[in-house]
Amino acid sequence: MESKLFQSYTIKDVTFKNRIVMAPMCMYSSHNQDGHIQDWHRTHYISRAVGQVGLIILEATAVTPQGRISPYDLGIWNDEHIVGLKELSDGMKAYGAKTGIQIAHAGRKAELEGEILAPSAVPFNDKMKTPKEMTVEDIQETVEAFKQAARRSKEAGFDVIEIHAAHGYLINEFLSPLSNQRTDEYGGSLENRYRFLQEVIEAVKEEWTGVLFVRVSATDWTEAGLQVDDYVTLSTWMKEQGVDLIDVSSGAVVPAKIPTFPGYQVPFADQIKREAQIPTGAVGLITHALHAEEILQNSRADLVFLARELLRDPYWPRTAAKELGVELESPAPYSRGWN
Repeated sequence: MESKLFQSYTIKDVTFKNRIVMAPMCMYSSHNQDGHIQDWHRTHYISRAVGQVGLIILEATAVTPQGRISPYDLGIWNDEHIVGLKELSDGMKAYGAKTGIQIAHAGRKAELEGEILAPSAVPFNDKMKTPKEMTVEDIQETVEAFKQAARRSKEAGFDVIEIHAAHGYLINEFLSPLSNQRTDEYGGSLENRYRFLQEVIEAVKEEWTGVLFVRVSATDWTEAGLQVDDYVTLSTWMKEQGVDLIDVSSGAVVPAKIPTFPGYQVPFADQIKREAQIPTGAVGLITHALHAEEILQNSRADLVFLARELLRDPYWPRTAAKELGVELESPAPYSRGWN
């Protein structure tokens, strides 16, 4: 049986050489607190391109200074960020990887000095700061920030933009009734709670005609929160707006006990793919090639996103190829020791 993990995959005019995606993982390494690329980012990301990952998505990159998770996050709120981001994107492409960037706003989970923003003035937990409830003007300014981030992403040469609507950050906070207690047009019904993401997608697409992913948390892991059936509806709406793929994660909008095990989120990707009729990416404790292969062979998702396993093994595609009996072309300087 031919491996699907090492088959190419095309969306629009972008072809990934395999189905292996490096999921966004914050590095908290912009030590000047200015959001700029450092040597660490060059080493970290380009080494995974050398390792033959098909698509590498940069960590959550803040669309405003106020939208950082920490003072050390990467930023895309200023045109001055474009040079470093382009250098990094070009560096990854030189070794055959396609490149993505996750544009994000932390909302009430920002651990920063000064005022932080959220749909409602409800803290994440009793140890974190109470955010300011966003005014409609705040919302409009943030939507514009996502739009400008999309323009900068295009100028930096990325192949894919992923909008971060998961893990309890700002867009996820608007979507979930656990964190959105508004009574205006951005709160209440599911349609109203979707409005902020809808406007972000519309704004991004004004600047970006390329491949567009959205990362979601397909369940809040809390009875009163959103469940995967809700995300089937939301994913249908996103598909109608022109989103190309849903990157399916889960949780983190409120503290919750999550039963984790290898592939625990794959059923969510499977259900959204089948019922919303949209391509999905599966993520969550996927570490072995046979597991990744099973997900793809059974059409439970279209791409496999790896996170911590690619921290442990930058050359995981080689590891997977050997396990699956696939001949993987080595980078020329490594030819003596790769195979």
